[in-house]
Formats: sequence, C-alpha cells, structure tokens
Amino acid sequence: MNSNRGRITSPCIRNCCLNEDNICLGCFRSLTEIISWTQADNETLQKILNNAEQRRQKHKQKSFF
Repeated sequence: MNSNRGRITSPCIRNCCLNEDNICLGCFRSLTEIISWTQADNETLQKILNNAEQRRQKHKQKSFF
C-alpha cells in the first residue's frame, strides 16, 4: 500500500455503502476497522488490509454464483 511518511494510507475509495454486516462495499473494511483506522499502528493497519482483501475475494466469489 502507499504510505505517507511510513504510514499505510487508507484504502477508502469514497464509494461507501455498508452491507447488513457493517462491511463497506467500497473498501471491504468493517465499520469498526474504519473507525479505528486513524488510531491504529502500521502492523494493525496491515492486518485490516489483509482482512479487507479476504472479504473482497469472498465477495467476488459470491458474485459469480
């Protein structure tokens, strides 16, 4: 991910829409992850990004069926 002075930048693409599980369908972060983003350290941010990518892949797979 891009970084600003060593900090991982937000994956937000300004296409915010939460599903019934409070997952943003733009960046695939949970509402809790979005809220905690600015206070998290880079290790936690990377975990959030990894979780979001897993959700994105799952969502893609569901879309094909």
